[in-house]
Amino acid sequence: MNGFVQVIEWRSSKIDEVRRLNDEWRERFPVMGPSRITVCEDRDEKGKYLTVVEFASYEDAMKNSEDPATSEFSERMAALCDGPPTFHNLDVIDVEDRSGQA
Repeated sequence: MNGFVQVIEWRSSKIDEVRRLNDEWRERFPVMGPSRITVCEDRDEKGKYLTVVEFASYEDAMKNSEDPATSEFSERMAALCDGPPTFHNLDVIDVEDRSGQA
């Protein structure tokens, strides 16, 4: 298997506070967690966001999920959201990197 990705769909009217929380978290835990995090804003729905969280494996994701610091982050993040998030848990079956093409 080529990895594990979690896509988290969430809404917030407090995006500046969410960004501050993320910045604080990276300062406190610079090497903890996933190998890559991408946060996206929906162009068509103001206040709707998707976070793409990449792990080397499902096992790494579960280890991260069991960390008490992850639970703390989730609770603080939930307080800044306008409702509960939706999680999509995905096994990566193929990756095509086309960034080097003209």
